[in-house]
Amino acid sequence: MKISYVSAYDAQDVRSWSGTPYHMSRSLAQTMGDVEYIGSLKVPLPSRLIFRAKQVFYKLLARKRYLRDADLPTLKQFARQIDRCLSQSDSDIVISPTSYTLTYLKSKQPLVCWADATFAELIDYYPFHTNLCKESIRNGLAMEQAVFDKCKLAIFSSDWAANSALRNYRIEPAKVHVVSYGANIDCQRRLADIQRTAQSRPSNCCQLLFMGVNWQRKGGEIAVAVATALNQAGLKTELTLAGCQPPADQPLPEFVRSLGFISKSTQAGRDQIDRLFQESHFLILPSQADCAPMVLAEGNSFGLPSLSTHVGGIPSVVKDGVNGKLFAADASVKEYCDYVLPMFDDYSRYLELAESAFAEYQARLNWSVSAQKVNQLILRAI
Repeated sequence: MKISYVSAYDAQDVRSWSGTPYHMSRSLAQTMGDVEYIGSLKVPLPSRLIFRAKQVFYKLLARKRYLRDADLPTLKQFARQIDRCLSQSDSDIVISPTSYTLTYLKSKQPLVCWADATFAELIDYYPFHTNLCKESIRNGLAMEQAVFDKCKLAIFSSDWAANSALRNYRIEPAKVHVVSYGANIDCQRRLADIQRTAQSRPSNCCQLLFMGVNWQRKGGEIAVAVATALNQAGLKTELTLAGCQPPADQPLPEFVRSLGFISKSTQAGRDQIDRLFQESHFLILPSQADCAPMVLAEGNSFGLPSLSTHVGGIPSVVKDGVNGKLFAADASVKEYCDYVLPMFDDYSRYLELAESAFAEYQARLNWSVSAQKVNQLILRAI
């Protein structure tokens, strides 16, 4: 089967969207056949100027946000470029990780959307989708309904996103499926490697890793508070911050180190991320809003369990006692401590959890397994 993989950006660039399109498309190629990339979509200058004018208008006069992904002229420009490529293609199917790129397509090939959220669920959820103007909300809902009407499959990376599609749109339930995204990281590790890695982590010092670009939304302050409380409870704890810069007006305790953004596009950056995953006991990500963060699966590929929250699609990734622990978004710091401290009192429990986290990566949180599931869904649908 030949696939046309459609994205607004360059899916062959590992830096795009944390590497999700890169790893998704590569796994589909390995499982299903050839992949033809259609991306790096452009918008002509007149259309860009009109879009910018509408952005300024809504911001200044209505104090509202006008969204590019719901700008109909932009989506029509995208469709013209994609349709032109598809008209000369012999591909069997079109797959995209976002719905908006498929809005106005007139292709003869069946369409498949494999996304991590719906537009409806993102309204007033993420900061970028907060305080939208009525035009953006109306257009965004309409464009996604149009995609769900014509697509063969609407696949989502979590139950949260799939349930949103069923709840907010007129969509045939038979089209909707859940297939997890994989870890955006190369992994040749085996159980013996994970056992050695977990045993090399000290049993008298807890190493926490916070990795996220958005400090507030990902719960950076909570991560620092948990590390502080663990130290106060008598367990020496160190916290490493990667991916973002904490607010300059909030000085960090001496047991916290901040590394800033680390690029996966360089070998040095990938090696540094690998070391952080290997050395840490827990990935702590107390997100206040999230879809299905890739870093959770990436940590599991190193036998790194997660401390995260019951928000968005995270419960489809982290299973309590299997590859980590989930807390309420407003859980107290004491609840985190009550989970972590016993692991160091009986370190064998932690070692078992680390092995179990890696087993979850092998069983369901890697791109190879996910691509095989999508392949089977496509074969049944077409």
